[in-house]
Amino acid sequence: GQGVDEPLSTTGFRQADAAGLFLSNVKFTHVFSSDLLRAKQTAATILGKNKFCKDLEIKYDARLRERKYGVAEGRPLTDLKAMAKAAGEQCPSFTPSGGETLDEVRERAKDFFEFLCQLAVELEKKEQDVHGAASRSSGTSAEQLVFPWTNHCSEAEFSSDKSGASKTLDANILVVSHGAYMRNWIGYFVSDLNCTLPTNLTKSQLSSVSPNTGVSHFIVKLENGNLLKPEITCVCLNQDSHL
Repeated sequence: GQGVDEPLSTTGFRQADAAGLFLSNVKFTHVFSSDLLRAKQTAATILGKNKFCKDLEIKYDARLRERKYGVAEGRPLTDLKAMAKAAGEQCPSFTPSGGETLDEVRERAKDFFEFLCQLAVELEKKEQDVHGAASRSSGTSAEQLVFPWTNHCSEAEFSSDKSGASKTLDANILVVSHGAYMRNWIGYFVSDLNCTLPTNLTKSQLSSVSPNTGVSHFIVKLENGNLLKPEITCVCLNQDSHL
């Protein structure tokens, strides 16, 4: 939860190192992290392994915090399940006294995602104002956009103009957050924004909590800067082959 702000364990640092090596060839334009210590340390460790953006500023945002579990925080998961059972409910829908409801967590995720979309649109406008749209076809080598869980290395795979010419991504954003929070965020993508999912993804995989340093990759397209209708494609969910 939020109230127990413990640092990463030795295992946690080892997992963060593995994630950093896994993502070392990906050039990020922005990095956002929960302001809880374990997430901050994970984000810093990942960037420390990166070949292109070791010095990129990490921006911390309270909207990315784990779900607040109220009186259950700092106690074993079995206690939370016992509380839910006593209330005639089941996890994760059960809300302990002083905790956040799933709707409240989803509202935080929605607010942060809309902020990211606004950021991407402003970047595109700024780039066109300064250099003109044509200049977007140069500047970043394809190698820097290779994601380790795909066999693709073409920039056009992720972003292209009407002529079919490849161009760099407007934003390639790393977000470091927490398991229960991200499950809610992904639920928002699927139920509210009709996110396209990998064909081999099962319902149980969709509803499961990511393993520590699990990686999920989403491509978000905002046609003509339309913030109301983002087109979202899930490339992979809770990828953990690096562990």
